[in-house]
Amino acid sequence: MLDVHRLRLLRELHRRGTLAAVARALSYSPSAISQQLALLEAETGVRLLEHVGRGVRLTERARVLVGHTEAVLERLELAEADLAASLTEVTGTLRVASFQSVLLALVPAALSHLAEHHPKLRVEIAQRDADDAFAGLLARDFDVVLGEEYPGLPQPPMPGVATEDLAHDEIRVALPARGPYAKTPATLTDMADAPWIIDPAGTAPGDWARTLCRTAGFEPDVRFEIPDLLLQVHLVETGHAVALLPDLLWHDRGHALRLHHLPGRPRRRLFTGVRRGATDHPGSRAFRDALTHGLRLARAD
Repeated sequence: MLDVHRLRLLRELHRRGTLAAVARALSYSPSAISQQLALLEAETGVRLLEHVGRGVRLTERARVLVGHTEAVLERLELAEADLAASLTEVTGTLRVASFQSVLLALVPAALSHLAEHHPKLRVEIAQRDADDAFAGLLARDFDVVLGEEYPGLPQPPMPGVATEDLAHDEIRVALPARGPYAKTPATLTDMADAPWIIDPAGTAPGDWARTLCRTAGFEPDVRFEIPDLLLQVHLVETGHAVALLPDLLWHDRGHALRLHHLPGRPRRRLFTGVRRGATDHPGSRAFRDALTHGLRLARAD
């Protein structure tokens, strides 16, 4: 019988690429991991690793074994979920990765809801962009991640991940309340000469915003390439630029700017993701229910 712990180490090496990265993630020494993988080679009777320079890489047989390991770990996670569901209380630690607008608008209310209804569930939250969050989910660094999908930029299917829609959030043009850029635009093209704040190129919101402007017939004058939405709001409020911002950002805060609908009123899709084996884990389900509660409060304001 193959040792599950050693199989997981092999899987982590496949995902993270180096023994040092696996050691950092799992709090082992690289030599200890090497020793465990050598024992796994002895158990399987086949070569699993080959040296490349100062590092190692998985052999073809090792990659076949990793595929079976994924199925084993998913089955074990299903067993853990069934056992957790048999308990009368939701307990344990839930590790969550999210992005800024959800952290601002929904997570505080969700945490308050959990503290009241599931006080023994410990929730740990890290701010991550979508790519890092889902990579961390598959590597078991996180248990739940929050994702977003912009119009015309569908997320590719993620093997091993179960997603569930949370909300659809309208995106509008944000203009200063006064100054040369405060005019009400008849079309997006009317803002062609304005300075813009846009997320970095290569990110979903950044690519979507640039495509929207180009489709309207102009190349945006990007003066500020910034992923921080609160800083984007501040720069708009102080009259320095215009931006495309999601409605969820305005929950529970006033703003000294003006918002205008875009043609077709585009919306980003917000969704949660968990590993497929943990879809019905009580902790994950409780957190998602708490997010839904926070969403109802945000939309009631």
